[in-house]
Amino acid sequence: MQSKVIARMHSDFPAKFGIPRQSGLVNALKSTVVFEPVYRNPDAVRGLEEFSHIWLIWQFSEAVREGWSPTVRPPRMGGNTRMGVFATRSPFRPNAIGLSCVKLEHIEPNSSKGPLLYVSGADLMDGTPILDIKPYLPGVDSHPDAIGGFADSFRGYAVEVQCPEELLSHVPEDRREALLGILAQDPRPSYQNDPERLYGLSFGGLNVRFRVCDGVLLVCEIIPEIL
Repeated sequence: MQSKVIARMHSDFPAKFGIPRQSGLVNALKSTVVFEPVYRNPDAVRGLEEFSHIWLIWQFSEAVREGWSPTVRPPRMGGNTRMGVFATRSPFRPNAIGLSCVKLEHIEPNSSKGPLLYVSGADLMDGTPILDIKPYLPGVDSHPDAIGGFADSFRGYAVEVQCPEELLSHVPEDRREALLGILAQDPRPSYQNDPERLYGLSFGGLNVRFRVCDGVLLVCEIIPEIL
């Protein structure tokens, strides 16, 4: 049976580069889940407001491809080490499906676009197709004693971010914390370590350009995107 797209994510990321590698890494990120017209029925989200977090099941729409590989190269491991695809959250899978746990900030049940779900901490590109939504159940979904395998060695990873105030002032105040959190995650592929290379990240209609040297990310320019 073919899956149905029930909603789409509206976020500040028009492209993949810079999106947090997992949900919950940058909780200041705000996004909105907008249902497709056929699913814009307030009854469908009745009771959801009682939950603090939800699961989003979605499609890696930019990674759909024919065929698959049993191994992938996790970016955090430098791009050369191969691991089994089912031991990773790589988008390059037999079925290009993602799973994210996000905080449900609030619901607007009767907007002109039907029910809107306002969430934080998402790791989805703008326009990402959402296939299903389920409530997060802390009594069964949380396992504090779980072991995270090779991913545990990267827990808490961050770089120092230096952004001059005159540049940060170009960012809307309600998005500054989110942008700094994204940059602290170091959006570069792990195998790229050229301190002279200038990177560009699209976020909320802005082009943020930066360099990274010796564990410090320096923001060089923040300018409006050219449409």
